[in-house]
Amino acid sequence: MVPEICSNVIEAVVGLLVILSGMSYATAGVETNCDGRQDGAQCYGPLGGTVVIHLVDSASEIPIYEIKHTTSIILRGKKNETILGPTGSKYLFIPSNGRFSIRNLSTTDSGEYTLDTFDSDGRKTGQHKLELSLEAPVSSVQLVSECLSQGQVKVSCLSKGGESPKYSWTLNGHILTDSKLLSGNNTTNIIILRQKISGLLICSVRTKVSSLFKEIYTSTCDFVNCTSNGVHISKWAFKENNTLCVETMEDKHNIVGLLQIIVGALGVLLMVLLVSMGFICAKRNKQNNNEKDGEEPTDADRRTGQQEQSMDIQVEYGKVKKEPRQSNVMTYGNMDYSVYGNMEENVYANI
Repeated sequence: MVPEICSNVIEAVVGLLVILSGMSYATAGVETNCDGRQDGAQCYGPLGGTVVIHLVDSASEIPIYEIKHTTSIILRGKKNETILGPTGSKYLFIPSNGRFSIRNLSTTDSGEYTLDTFDSDGRKTGQHKLELSLEAPVSSVQLVSECLSQGQVKVSCLSKGGESPKYSWTLNGHILTDSKLLSGNNTTNIIILRQKISGLLICSVRTKVSSLFKEIYTSTCDFVNCTSNGVHISKWAFKENNTLCVETMEDKHNIVGLLQIIVGALGVLLMVLLVSMGFICAKRNKQNNNEKDGEEPTDADRRTGQQEQSMDIQVEYGKVKKEPRQSNVMTYGNMDYSVYGNMEENVYANI
């Protein structure tokens, strides 16, 4: 009873170590899983990462077992015992769930692995093999989008690392369908979206040992037709990222400086105008007050009065004052004769 309890405790401790170590390796590299319970199974592991192989349902009831890589024994165990391999933490087998882990994979770890089981007398009771292949995982994914000549959007999904990557696309959380595509399909790394198609676009890249994705928000394309810095621009561009016709900071600073000069000049002119108007108004108010108070006119007022008087005299000399003349009337009886008077008037008229 006591050995059984001790065995369970040991397995629990080892399992906890596996979980903790698995967490550290998950942050350090890529981890894959493989079902190796069938004889001749093919498994794949990421270079630099970890592979977890499910060898059997449980090895707790197997009296003796061995795991070999090609012809070398890398791990040996007995019933209710967990034995680490000769290289420490590189290999780990948990009998309770039958999972075998290989960490920090390198090219020398690829090849054939064999699980041999024995009875308590050492006779072989079973054997099955699997093949492990290693590949470099996908290290990065990049999305590049551009506007085409008719306003369509071309998006390229570029991946680094990995062998024979497979691509898939989603738009706004749904599988990208051909109705939204002008060219390409959901499994190619380059697609062309139709006009007016926009939203959250995700490209997923998968290999046998890794999976990565990248997302981008793509908007529609607008036609730009303007002149910037003396250069005419006519092309399609993304609306929110359009900086083709936006003034540079230097241009903005120049415009702001010119506006400041203009505003300053207008301010000076306005100040001069206000001061002049104030001076004129003050002078007129002073003249009006002098007239009301009966003050002695100043020399300037006297000169102004003399000029006005002289102008009045000149106007009097220019007038022609004509007074009626008395004609010499001769009366003979009942008839008046004013011949001489008429002649005189004619003479004066001719003069």
